[in-house]
Amino acid sequence: MRAFVFPGQGSQKVGMGAGLAEASAAAREVFEEVDEALGQNLSRLMREGPQDDLTLTENAQPAIMANSIAVLRVLEKEAGIALAEKCDFVAGHSLGEYSALCAAGAFSLADTARLLKLRGQAMQAAVPIGVGAMAALLGADIEKAQALADAAAQGEVCTVANDNDSAQVVISGHKGAIERAIALVKEHGIKRGLPLPVSAPFHCPLMQAAADAMAEALDQTQPGPLGVPLFANVTAAMTSDPAEVQRLLVEQVTGRVRWRESAIAMAGAGVTHFVEFGGKVVAPMIKRSAGDVETTSVISMEDIEALLKEL
Repeated sequence: MRAFVFPGQGSQKVGMGAGLAEASAAAREVFEEVDEALGQNLSRLMREGPQDDLTLTENAQPAIMANSIAVLRVLEKEAGIALAEKCDFVAGHSLGEYSALCAAGAFSLADTARLLKLRGQAMQAAVPIGVGAMAALLGADIEKAQALADAAAQGEVCTVANDNDSAQVVISGHKGAIERAIALVKEHGIKRGLPLPVSAPFHCPLMQAAADAMAEALDQTQPGPLGVPLFANVTAAMTSDPAEVQRLLVEQVTGRVRWRESAIAMAGAGVTHFVEFGGKVVAPMIKRSAGDVETTSVISMEDIEALLKEL
């Protein structure tokens, strides 16, 4: 069995998608459709930068999605591959869950781009710059990370945001609490705490205003039927119900990304091959979590040609 998986924020870089767009009309069509949906020349920003503008949450989220879907569309349109015939499940890390749902047909490309633009804006606006922070804990499992977060909170928000794999957990919350957590890592048997260069504390209760904004947006743009089931971030469980998908997307804004558990659950469901579209981020996490599985990262035309030999 095979799962198609999609990366989240942090995988953006200037030049992303440029080679693919030069080589493929199908990829160019994706970038043009996203530009039109947003009323913004996002593809030029992806191609030329500047990096600081591309890294802004409201730009990075639709850009990463567009890059992932462009790779998938080349596979579908130019190689004649139907997702439902070659893939049993989809999953995505944070914003990548929207990419996964677009791939599965629950959202159109234009709607996905608009939802992610709004999501990025809402997440940025939810907490004033400088109030929140995030940190990656290296050499931490979920139990150590949770104990550290509890110790550092001291009346502020400090919680596990991303359970990425068995040795990397991300915490999120008030800046002071995150700084205390970094200072306490050695006491909790954690190798290192690294502050992340993010503009807001994602996936924690401080994002409630953004969750409210997404609830309203998703009432207006509801997911449709899924061509293949989704393994959802906040439950690490499979769903094909559009109403449940809608509810979970709202919960995901403030909730934990349970990526390690999702990888283990997908492997437990019989997935032996994970294909990451548009990045080389989540496949290595899956490998570290799910053990004896095959992972492939697909970004370039060469990667697509290599994948075709496996499908």
